[in-house]
Amino acid sequence: MQPAPEQSPHHAYPDHWEADVVLRDGGTARIRPITTDDAERLVSFYEQVSDESKYYRFFAPYPRLSDRDVHRFTHHDYVDRVGLAVTIGGEFIATVRYDRIDERGRPASAPADEAEVAFLVQDAHQGRGVASALLEHIAAVARERGIRRFAAEVLPANTKMIKVFRDAGYTQQRSFEDGSVHLTLDLEPTAESLAVQRGREQRAEARSVQRLLAPGSVAVIGVGRTPGGVGRTVLHNLLGAGFTGRTYAVNRAFAAGLATVDGVPAHRSIGEIGEPVDLAVVAVPADRVPEAVADCGEHGVQGLVVLSAGYAEWGAEGRERQRELVRQARSYGMRIIGPNAFGLINNAETVRLNASLAPEPPAPGRIGLFTQSGAIGIALLSGLYRRGAGLSTFISAGNRADISGNDFLQYWYEDPDTDVALLYLESLGNPRKFTRLARRTAAVKPVVVVKGARHSGSTPPGHAVPISRIPDATVSALMRQAGVIRVDTVTEMVDAGLLLADQPLPAGPRVAILGNSESLGLLTYDACLAEGLRPRPPLDLTTAATPRDFRNALAEALADDGCDSVVVTAIPWVGEDGEAEAGDGEVLAAALHTAAAAGPAKPVAVVHVEIGGLAEALAAATSTVAQPRPAPPPAPAARTGTTTPPDPGPAPAAPLTSAPGTRIGRIPAYPAAERAVRALAEAVRYAQWRRQAAVPGKVPEFLDDTIDESGAAELIDTLLGPDPDPRGRPLAHEEARELLGRYGITVRPTLPAPDPDAAVAAAARLGYPVALKTTAPHLRHRADLGGVRLDLANETALRRAYGELTDLLGKPAELRPVVQAMAPRGVDTVVRATIDPAAGAVLSFGLAGAPSELLGDTAHRLVPATDRDAAELIRSIRAAPVLFGWRGAAPVDTASLEELLLRVSRLVDDHPEVVSIALEPVVVATQGLTVLGATVRLSPPPPRTDLGPRRLPNY
Repeated sequence: MQPAPEQSPHHAYPDHWEADVVLRDGGTARIRPITTDDAERLVSFYEQVSDESKYYRFFAPYPRLSDRDVHRFTHHDYVDRVGLAVTIGGEFIATVRYDRIDERGRPASAPADEAEVAFLVQDAHQGRGVASALLEHIAAVARERGIRRFAAEVLPANTKMIKVFRDAGYTQQRSFEDGSVHLTLDLEPTAESLAVQRGREQRAEARSVQRLLAPGSVAVIGVGRTPGGVGRTVLHNLLGAGFTGRTYAVNRAFAAGLATVDGVPAHRSIGEIGEPVDLAVVAVPADRVPEAVADCGEHGVQGLVVLSAGYAEWGAEGRERQRELVRQARSYGMRIIGPNAFGLINNAETVRLNASLAPEPPAPGRIGLFTQSGAIGIALLSGLYRRGAGLSTFISAGNRADISGNDFLQYWYEDPDTDVALLYLESLGNPRKFTRLARRTAAVKPVVVVKGARHSGSTPPGHAVPISRIPDATVSALMRQAGVIRVDTVTEMVDAGLLLADQPLPAGPRVAILGNSESLGLLTYDACLAEGLRPRPPLDLTTAATPRDFRNALAEALADDGCDSVVVTAIPWVGEDGEAEAGDGEVLAAALHTAAAAGPAKPVAVVHVEIGGLAEALAAATSTVAQPRPAPPPAPAARTGTTTPPDPGPAPAAPLTSAPGTRIGRIPAYPAAERAVRALAEAVRYAQWRRQAAVPGKVPEFLDDTIDESGAAELIDTLLGPDPDPRGRPLAHEEARELLGRYGITVRPTLPAPDPDAAVAAAARLGYPVALKTTAPHLRHRADLGGVRLDLANETALRRAYGELTDLLGKPAELRPVVQAMAPRGVDTVVRATIDPAAGAVLSFGLAGAPSELLGDTAHRLVPATDRDAAELIRSIRAAPVLFGWRGAAPVDTASLEELLLRVSRLVDDHPEVVSIALEPVVVATQGLTVLGATVRLSPPPPRTDLGPRRLPNY
């Protein structure tokens, strides 16, 4: 909303302060600056505030605002006087204002850094977290304008407002003066304030998803008058699933006397229903959607599933139509799945919602599934259906204009009905947030991701997200650091999901293999080795083995303390009369179920070849003791639609193992050994991550004694200058050495050698032996092109090398040669750190040289890195054995290398202006290391959206 022309011309309207936010109850609202055009809205808002709330705000009876008050509260300079409003449907529901003051409490301007702040929330909206969201945003505005502290006077009886300040997590002081509570808040974000903010974000976003998944009533807009069509199909699926709430059919073309469609009340609009509607499924042409959205918003609908196509997938015009759809829905406090969505499913017994086009509805189960693609969603549902797997929830978000995978991670984190989260993603709209949410969720339940469009770098049509420059291999490494199980195909996702949903996590990589086929056992053994597992020699039961033999062998393997998991391989067996046993699959499945239920809790997977009915029988849950589950959230009020279900309680951290007989009895079956072993290997790696995540790594305290953080900050400010180039600037060699030195990183000096005499003089200063290197960009670090000459022991060797270098590669002015003292022999490595605008700071490590670059043998971790991250970083590259004494060589000093990685991580984490560092080569010897080359680039710090106040993406 732009200000009127009479708005103060000195400070432009700060449209970047506008934000859509999710409130505590899951509804949305808009926060924006107050302008001179808001006088009528302010008066109307104030008239709806109770006398008690007015008294709390002004410390006296204040029944109405005077013209002077209205002028004062709508005229701001956006620097010393700022007012923000929260709006729903274009009307104010809350306001906040700050006025900059001096040390005596009088109006002031900069450099005064304190402001008085006051809130007013309409009574009907108190308790929704409105004031807490406003405090986050007004605090961010104040920090931007150079204000460091808020002062507030609150009446003791105004306990709600005191709680808002107290619970914000900021450093604060309180005193009682002249009958009121005087509060002072330090606005610098703290670990506590950030934790509070993210906790509120999680609860609000999870609640917004729950309102969509557990409605008390659903209206399908666009139900056809005759069978067929999208709307009628959704209505049919709702009824077929046995939805526990009320269902309505809506079509403006219905005849006036039409009472029902398929036994469901029929209406021509939402307003005509006359009862609350929680969720609307919109299945009308795109040009009629705005009318439907307005009808829903004006009558209190809480959320929308927009199946309609014709949006951003159709080009620029559709993209603008999509943005307007999101703006319109949010203005009414509604969230959207879609547009161009396939729908959503909630199999909870208390809900039984199938508001989708799914031709094969999944059975109830413990897997949550999110996809951005309807076609992929159909394929996944069909695959899970065929293999007997069940879902707790399913969402196909289409263009993902609003609700995203991040929202569902927030929901699944505490959902007691979901044990495994599966996501098919074509982009990461907010990679920093995704990584943070995935790490937290993965700490209690597995998160399995397939990332589509890995090489095209596409984003959902119409979704404004930052483009990440980091390669796909880096994205994969960062996901694994967060505990995400990333697989390449949807088939692998289903394979892993089945094992993780129905079997306990393995305690280690030791695998027992047993079966009635020696060849199939060997294939399984080889697959285990290829995946980094530790298989035991296969136990061949011979083709004469009976189901009883399988049962006994499985029971023995499970009881063996040297075994962490079991893979059973099976081919059809032949009876004594030469005929195949009748009911092969069912009999074998019963035998395996019996052994698995009676033995210790270890994962079991079955590889079978042409055994009829085996997979189906194994998929049946037949354990003698049901697995205990947390109670599901209370059901919505049946057939009233008047309330939304309350938040579920916190989900307990999932144990890594279970007691015998307490897990679901399904045993996953696979048609190929490689698929079973790959799924098992993912479970092993995930279980190892879970065990490590239970004891987080740390940054060693010894670093603090050798790091000059303030000195580095002053140097960076000096190097950037008062008016830095937004494109940034590379540092000269000596500048980079000085900055790195502030963090205890010593770079071996180099001296320029523009001619042979200068090279000799440089060598005399540094001491022989020396290296002669070119620093021209096209030759740097390219020893294979002859641009580096090593171990030059004297002047004669140096002059000869200088002549050969210039004769071979060009004139000194082109080569830019330098002289450097030789370092102790060791392994050449590379350490890098870069800032990606989407993912954040990334720390990378690899061996130096063309082979590592060609093979992509580089490891990555997000910054800040812990001691554990540093240790894993150098051990996770394929060439890591070179560092640990490969082929009889002496191991190098990896402890010094880990320390260097931690120092680089601290530098880029402490100073976001450092947008890239490359240390190459870093020669790691048996004792110590030497940094021979360093390049550093500075730039004005990019914005950190993950540290700002909560907000939904802007359109």
